[in-house]
Amino acid sequence: MAISLGLAACGGGSGGGKGGEGATELTIGVMGDLTGPDRALVIPPANGAELAVEEYNKKNPKVKVKLKRYDTQGKAEQAVNQVNQAIKKDKIAALIGPAFSSESRAVNPILQTNKIPSVTPSATATDLGKSGWKYWHRVVANDDAQGPQLAEFVLRTAQPKKAFMLSDQGEYGVGLAKSVGDTMKAKGVQIAEDKVDAQASDVSSTVAKIKSFQPDFIFAGGYYSFTGKMLKQIRDAGITALYASGDGSVDPALVDAAGKEQADNVVLSCACKIPFKSTATELKTFADAYKAKWNTDPLIYGTEGYDAANAILKAIEAGATTSEQINEKLKATDFAGVSKQIKFQENGEIATSLIYVYKVTKGEISLLGEADKAALQ
Repeated sequence: MAISLGLAACGGGSGGGKGGEGATELTIGVMGDLTGPDRALVIPPANGAELAVEEYNKKNPKVKVKLKRYDTQGKAEQAVNQVNQAIKKDKIAALIGPAFSSESRAVNPILQTNKIPSVTPSATATDLGKSGWKYWHRVVANDDAQGPQLAEFVLRTAQPKKAFMLSDQGEYGVGLAKSVGDTMKAKGVQIAEDKVDAQASDVSSTVAKIKSFQPDFIFAGGYYSFTGKMLKQIRDAGITALYASGDGSVDPALVDAAGKEQADNVVLSCACKIPFKSTATELKTFADAYKAKWNTDPLIYGTEGYDAANAILKAIEAGATTSEQINEKLKATDFAGVSKQIKFQENGEIATSLIYVYKVTKGEISLLGEADKAALQ
């Protein structure tokens, strides 16, 4: 699935790359973990972006676009190496990504210095929008929206008295767990917490802490490779509390990691809209086109990758042939995307803060609805 396009970008002028006045071809990049442990979160948006580029080029536009993939394996230091290659060698005009918050934190100062616009389909850390970057955008709501909305959903539907906040030691997982925990604590819920090395093979001490605390709700912050492993060991220990996680876990790989029975009734939240067997016209059209190209259904962030790419492509279609011109067009972006209305605030944040909740039932993930309206069925 992680197919490298191997498209060599030419230099400036009419040959492509970063472009310029009169350019007839531009290269844009898509960056994230394409072969590492959490690749299932990144391959769908990369594929969605490629689908958008393919559809754009079929319209025979004045400026054609090439897409080049950059594999970070989820490592910030590798993301830095990749972005330097993208800028210096491939002369990208814009970037879709990076996919993860830690990568974004490392890469975006470089993009800012080189005045290369980016649109991330999936990095949700709140502080990214407070960095003052003028060339950064995202098409998902941040963790300040996701954490409280998930917490409010659980409070409304499950009414927990004691909640355990579990997280890996990464910035994404820790931040999201804190956001959920702070919201619940403010509503009188008793909170306990622990942070676990995501690579640790023995997590028995944390499982023992959870069992001793006897929570009726557990939130796990991190990516599916971690949250699925923890879920399996928690369930194997006989702990039956409602278990929830965030967008980094909304993938069938969570069920694979935990086991079908252990994952049953798990609740997941995401600022993403995944077309699980959707009948909505715009989602079905996208899902059918995606499956026709990739021979698989679109999963997490597939729609966001498609929308992020289209934000850049619409800027190019409107006459932008340089990175700075694309960035200026992005400021005025306002179109109905597949995932949501794509419109950016002045700081690059998406204008909407919509959060969706999902549930695992008999190994299948299904959409419950918007967090403020959905019921825990």
